[in-house]
Amino acid sequence: MHVTSDSACRTPIRIGYVVNTYPRPSQTFIRREIQALEAAGLSITRFAMRPDPQPLVTPVDKAEFAATEYVLDRGALALGLALLRGVLRHPRAAGAAISAGWRGGKGRGLLRQFIYLAEGAWLARRCRETGIAHLHAHFGTNSTDVARYSRLMGGPGYSMTVHGPEEFDAIGALNLEAKIADACFVVAVSDFGRSQLARWTPAADWPKLQVVHCGIDRQVFAQPRPLPPGPGPGHPLQLVSIGRFVEQKGQMMLLEAMARVRQPMHLRLVGDGPLAPAIRQTIARLGISDRVSLPGWMDEGQVAEALSQAHVMVMPSFAEGLPVALMEAMAAARPCITTYVAGIPELVLDRRTGWLVPAGSADALAAALDEAALSLPERLAEVGAAARERALARHDICDSAARLAQLFRACSEKQPLPAPSPHPVPVLSASA
Repeated sequence: MHVTSDSACRTPIRIGYVVNTYPRPSQTFIRREIQALEAAGLSITRFAMRPDPQPLVTPVDKAEFAATEYVLDRGALALGLALLRGVLRHPRAAGAAISAGWRGGKGRGLLRQFIYLAEGAWLARRCRETGIAHLHAHFGTNSTDVARYSRLMGGPGYSMTVHGPEEFDAIGALNLEAKIADACFVVAVSDFGRSQLARWTPAADWPKLQVVHCGIDRQVFAQPRPLPPGPGPGHPLQLVSIGRFVEQKGQMMLLEAMARVRQPMHLRLVGDGPLAPAIRQTIARLGISDRVSLPGWMDEGQVAEALSQAHVMVMPSFAEGLPVALMEAMAAARPCITTYVAGIPELVLDRRTGWLVPAGSADALAAALDEAALSLPERLAEVGAAARERALARHDICDSAARLAQLFRACSEKQPLPAPSPHPVPVLSASA
């Protein structure tokens, strides 16, 4: 991976990445971001509270596991001693934990905050030992609690990436206002996400709210596979939907739509999660087992193969940040059928790079599926090519890493944040 960044030509800086559970197969975008920053010349130390309880399958995830320091592995004694020393030296940090504990809801109370405080105290000491100049947390949840408490206990400044939608559903419980106020900067993954953060940030501090897209590696999508034969006689429309089986992803609505379509098509519903039993029951209840298959969870390579066998990617989400699976499908030159929620309309242009439908409307979703099934193969290929062009222009991991490197350096050197750069938007032909 080649990254063009002025950081590669200057004194390297050490950045600590803080994540609750890492690595996780569902969060490959964090791994890509870290590796792109390292390619740009930054030194990244990975910190996680705990490893993923699920076995790691791919060599790259296993390598990330070996490179990660796990805070809870230090043990209760080490963390307790770090907490005692930290509180004695920085009593304001204890006050912040008490305040957050009173505000938090279930799972966010006082005891939990003091566990985060102990983790932050240990992390502050570790940053001093290793010369880490800045901490960056992914998600505005407990990982950012730990980074914030580390700063309050004498550690370096911090920033965070807020993905949504979970953070936007629990602003008060997560104490997000205080985290934004104390952060050097806050990354949103879409303009919509930035707008939600601006609701909880004084207008004078809006410059610290930065938009940096999650990125994809061009090299992975250098040679997109052609669409399969069809759709047409003897070749039903092939659909794939990729995502965790949870309410916000809208798979249950997609099944309702599959029961209403008029054209021949088949759906591969890739993933797993809490809704898996209900999804199986709904498929049986609706009598669509001949139209829907459930291959289960897939790794990156298997997902790429599933995309290559599909004409169209479907993501009927009810709530989102800006889904990485969507941009990856577009980079693979697949048109997408998805919903008008959160940051999705910033990426998908209706009937130019895919179809946008109202979230929650099974009828509208079924109509879009039928329209795709009736499209000429040349039309689907044209829309897929436009989707690929847009995804690669807006979500190149090299561009995102270069932007983050600028922000990290400004914070570590206590310089003003660089001005936002406009997002590249390719000119699409009228037919696209």
